[in-house]
Amino acid sequence: MKKIVIHSGYIKLDQFLKLSECVSTGGMAKALLQEGHVLVNGEVEERRGRKLYPGDKIEVQDNGAFEVEGGGVKE
Repeated sequence: MKKIVIHSGYIKLDQFLKLSECVSTGGMAKALLQEGHVLVNGEVEERRGRKLYPGDKIEVQDNGAFEVEGGGVKE
């Protein structure tokens, strides 16, 4: 499982998909989610704006598994 570090309290799912290099655009993220290819904590998620927090686990079909890790808040 690959860890993705965020430097804020949370990250939106569509931003996470871009940060983890699963997609390169927001439109691609939307399509991936609508097709049901993304699991958050074991459940299918379709909302691009879903907030992810440190400890959340994300599985993306054909891209693998990821975990959100907190890296402290940037000041």
